[in-house]
Amino acid sequence: MIQKTKAIVSKQIRASARSEDCTFQIRGVCNQDPETTVLCHLPDESHGMARKSDDISAAYGCDACHAAIDGRAPYPFAAGERDWYMRRAQTRTLRRLIEKRIVRVAA
Repeated sequence: MIQKTKAIVSKQIRASARSEDCTFQIRGVCNQDPETTVLCHLPDESHGMARKSDDISAAYGCDACHAAIDGRAPYPFAAGERDWYMRRAQTRTLRRLIEKRIVRVAA
């Protein structure tokens, strides 16, 4: 069993989403408006009752893609498609965080 740990919360990661391009870019959904981009928390083992996932389990998303991923707006995802978009967005966001020097990778 995985032990509960302290939440990973970063004001810098959250603020970094401002004016960024959406990393989900869901076909037919994405509004491509950086002014609506926020840090979208993705489901993982760190979230629970009244607790968002850690800030490292997140991606930059426009309001429209965020609503589709969260299920607030209907979207006919094919089997596995929602997970694919989330993984791609998380990887794209991590790369952007590394470029911005908010996250560092040891050589």
